[in-house]
Amino acid sequence: MEIKSAFDPHHPPEPELINQCVHCGFCLPACPTYVLWGSEPDSPRGRIYLMKMASEGATAITPDWVQHIDACLGCVACMSACPSGVDYGKLIEATRAQVERLYPRPLVDRLHRRLMFALFPRPDRLRLLRPLLALYQKSGLQELVRRSRILKLFPPRLQAMEALAPQIRKKHSIAEVTPAAGQKRLRVGLMLGCVQREFLSHVNLATVRTLAAEGCEVVAASAQPCCGALMVHAGEEPAALDLARRTIDAFEDAGVDCIVTNAAGCGSVAKDYGYLLRDDSRYAERARRFSAKCRDITEVLEELGARAERHPLPLRVAFHDSCHLQHAQRVRAQPRALLSAIPGLTLLEIPEAAICCGSAGIYNLVQPKPANELADRKAALIAAIEPDVVATGNPGCLLQIQTALERSGSKARVVHTVELIDASIQNQGLL
Repeated sequence: MEIKSAFDPHHPPEPELINQCVHCGFCLPACPTYVLWGSEPDSPRGRIYLMKMASEGATAITPDWVQHIDACLGCVACMSACPSGVDYGKLIEATRAQVERLYPRPLVDRLHRRLMFALFPRPDRLRLLRPLLALYQKSGLQELVRRSRILKLFPPRLQAMEALAPQIRKKHSIAEVTPAAGQKRLRVGLMLGCVQREFLSHVNLATVRTLAAEGCEVVAASAQPCCGALMVHAGEEPAALDLARRTIDAFEDAGVDCIVTNAAGCGSVAKDYGYLLRDDSRYAERARRFSAKCRDITEVLEELGARAERHPLPLRVAFHDSCHLQHAQRVRAQPRALLSAIPGLTLLEIPEAAICCGSAGIYNLVQPKPANELADRKAALIAAIEPDVVATGNPGCLLQIQTALERSGSKARVVHTVELIDASIQNQGLL
């Protein structure tokens, strides 16, 4: 008898990967939603079982089934814990793409997702939002709105968007090409990001200055779009692949030795373009070459070795491992080594380092309740070690943790790792 799968034939979650899971349970203490709720369907092995049931026709793609898939952060901490090497990241992304094709979401959910994907991956539209957000913040309206508690009348998802909105700062323009200081060691391409390009441009400035100081000529291709990471993680496959192709096009003729990312989610997806575009005869090989060149900023700096002098930064710094840096890219030692090399800096480890802060792409905007629970848990663990600064390698984590720390009354500031390195090289305080 032929098995009728609940999935369509376009890249369903691979049975070989599903069957690699031996349901041993090593993933359970690493999974944020299992830690919060202790629910088997909200664990990695539970979700894999749900995928197996759907692939074998034992269940349809029902609202309850989708709820368990949606509740996953996609942090892939389970992959670091799994002794069988199950590539859960590929399973959850394939499953979410199936959900978006086959499951009719409620109207409110569709409208909310449409808003996010029409805005966050579009730097041109974020640029138009900047003056409105600046007016809201600097006019005193934001403070008035927050004190009045009127936000409690709005849906939780809109409350989350307001809470996580970054403070508008001076926008720094990044040159198309920045020359290396002294003898050139590398010519690198820099992925600028979307939210980071418009609202956290100081991170890109610190990245460019640090790379240049270490002998890198930096190419920041102005034609580059969003890399597609938000869409990949949310199952919006066609839009994600289109952005991946356009990103490859933007850098292909730049003649760079490597492509640098300073956003962990972007980096993990860029390193996976070869897999994502495996069916595209025009782009498959080009995507593999592109992915082979991708490096996180901390990987590049650690591989090069320090040439620029580091000046003292007398700070207690807690390092937060963003999930797509430590679990997806397996980059853990490099940022710690770079921070430890700064004179006067005391590096602190945060307990439960493998557990997500709740940012996870757009998770904190679509699942604000568990995201806030995880953020508050992370903020409490950070407060207990009393840092002056928290360093991390992803803009989403930066905004999520800063918001949670402010909610708890902590005065610790959250910055990108490269901002501390830049401040040490420039012999000045943080921007």
